[in-house]
Amino acid sequence: MTEETKLIANALYEIRLLLSPYIGGENEAPMALRFAAHLAYALQNEALASAAGAGFDLEAALNKIKAIDPVLGTEDGRRLADAWRTEPL
Repeated sequence: MTEETKLIANALYEIRLLLSPYIGGENEAPMALRFAAHLAYALQNEALASAAGAGFDLEAALNKIKAIDPVLGTEDGRRLADAWRTEPL
């Protein structure tokens, strides 16, 4: 693992902490803010595992992203997961 991976993982964790008030389906915040909170929450565990040298489970991360849709009533999670699965990053 690289120092860059550690920095990105820790930054994502901090973003998740900052956005934590916007988690949940019954939040009155703008949808973009709510989706960002759920996206950070979905990815932070995999990012931290990667930073610790345990690897990154891409399928698990993509499934967590897709799981945002039923909570928020969106289709953005599936759209992103499908795009990130097929497009080179």
